[in-house]
Amino acid sequence: MSSYRFAPTNWREQFPLEHEHREVADVCIDGSDRAYLFTRGERPYESEVLVYERDGTFVRGWGRGVFKNAHGISLGLDGAVYCVDNYDHTVRKFSPFGELLMELGTPGEPSDTGYDPKNFGSVPRAAGPFNACTKVAVAPNGDFYVSDGYGNARVHHFNAKGELQTSWGEPGSGPGQFHLPHGIWVLPDRRIIVADRENDRLQFFDAGGNYLDEWTDLRCPCSMHVDRDGFVYVVELSTRAGRRSYVHGIDPEPRAGRVSIFSPAGTLVSRWGEVGIQPGQFIAPHGIAVDSHGDVYISETTWNLYGKHGDAPAGYNQIQKFTRMT
Repeated sequence: MSSYRFAPTNWREQFPLEHEHREVADVCIDGSDRAYLFTRGERPYESEVLVYERDGTFVRGWGRGVFKNAHGISLGLDGAVYCVDNYDHTVRKFSPFGELLMELGTPGEPSDTGYDPKNFGSVPRAAGPFNACTKVAVAPNGDFYVSDGYGNARVHHFNAKGELQTSWGEPGSGPGQFHLPHGIWVLPDRRIIVADRENDRLQFFDAGGNYLDEWTDLRCPCSMHVDRDGFVYVVELSTRAGRRSYVHGIDPEPRAGRVSIFSPAGTLVSRWGEVGIQPGQFIAPHGIAVDSHGDVYISETTWNLYGKHGDAPAGYNQIQKFTRMT
């Protein structure tokens, strides 16, 4: 696994004070290697998109007052920015400068799946778009797929105009079933990868939603990025002691968040992660992106996982950048 080794850098956001935030839900990289961070503030509707150069120089920020809670951010081949708001049950498409181009879902109105937000994991049935949706993946032809998500157990396929084409999935742990479809990616051959988080696996589907395969050497996978060579980078969330894995049972000890990298055939080629706030350590890794130089960006949602319980460590990381070692 030595060919995929990474070292932490001292990369820091150089943002104006008015753009301070409490955590970074997700990150993506554009064709100029600019990093788009989807950030969360202290209160609802303080989420926004912040854009940085490779060296951390601030470019622009937009969206505050639009998003109830930032979750997933993705880019289309045309540079359009897709933002998923899991509290508002919406997917919005923007220009790189924040001009709203499309909105899907009715703000504040989830689809009827019977989901109880106070009872995590309680999705009795699947339904249409959206109930606490999580991420968008854009296909080469402009079609896009939405993982949907905390309050649903489906993937929705839309054409480039935003017209629903098909949906698939239902609650469960069998092939093609989901327990929190959290991240999604479209490969060049139109196969779709879904991070089926609470089932501790990645599932693979064809463009029509037919089940193909799954990889199971994972724990709580949140999101993934596939590089130009077809290697799959997966970020896996840390877990508390006593967390119930629906596959492996109760975790008696806390598990560190980590990054796992797989070959296109599914062979593990690199894995790292330990608990902490020092460079290279993680508390709650949640989003991942890789730029054209092979540098890896990891976003963390430490406040959501720990801070609201009163035990977020001071000085925790929100976004880290790693450089590949040759």
